[in-house]
Amino acid sequence: MYTQGTKGLRRIKSWIQDLVASADYRICVEPDEFAYRMSWTVTKTGFGSRRYRDPRFDQLRLPSKVTEEVS
Repeated sequence: MYTQGTKGLRRIKSWIQDLVASADYRICVEPDEFAYRMSWTVTKTGFGSRRYRDPRFDQLRLPSKVTEEVS
């Protein structure tokens, strides 16, 4: 039986979380570096999952409505 109680369980939980964070970093380090070099925003959305966004998309405008009809 495990005798250290919640302190030991906390240590194991912390170790597993560190292991998961390390694996997540190793999986996504290359694409993240590329995105940062391109000045994109990076949002972590889960384990090994990222959302990359180029801020230039925010600068796009809808074309203005044409008032004259061409015949």
